[in-house]
Amino acid sequence: MRQPAAESSGYRYWSFWQRQEGGSWSYATEGPATQRPEDGDVLGFRFALSEDSDQADKPRGAVGFAAACEGTKAAKDSKRVAVRIDFGTRADAPGGESGDPPAARTGCARIPENGTAADALAKVASPLRYNSDALLCAIDGYPATGCGEQAKGSGGSDKSEDGDGGGTADTGGRSADGEDDGSRGEGASTAAGVAAGAAAVAILGAAALWQARRRKR
Repeated sequence: MRQPAAESSGYRYWSFWQRQEGGSWSYATEGPATQRPEDGDVLGFRFALSEDSDQADKPRGAVGFAAACEGTKAAKDSKRVAVRIDFGTRADAPGGESGDPPAARTGCARIPENGTAADALAKVASPLRYNSDALLCAIDGYPATGCGEQAKGSGGSDKSEDGDGGGTADTGGRSADGEDDGSRGEGASTAAGVAAGAAAVAILGAAALWQARRRKR
């Protein structure tokens, strides 16, 4: 178990991941608004409290394109993209949220050939909520309030090393590759190292750069 860190701080936010051929998750190098997945790709979004860029949490659960999109037929001038959405754990949840977060789930989005990751997310998890800077704040209404705030003193002390915090990940029968992922990420954080008031990551702005907000606290 991770030890309590009374003086630590982190940010609660939605991070964006891409599934690699070997089955591992890789932190996306650009935002969903500009990243254009190919037919057969698997994308992931994870809500979590992270202390710094080395603490980013991956989406949990095994997922593969074939299982996720078996019920979605291919169509002309379109592509299919699997989307894994992990709402995090109770330890990740902001104040005001009661009970456990929604169960993790996987959907399949059929979008135009030139569609973006943001288009795929909107297809499977509406409604989405953004702030005035176009930062993604909520997926399917979660969390109900707030947007990437710093959480001083929490330090993620209730999380285990795999980021589960006592919660469970719903694989939803999507275990096409049979892999049980850990949730600790090697990539940089989108929000966890940004000083308050720094420029928000623009998820729907074409000029936004997902690698903003990477600096460690």
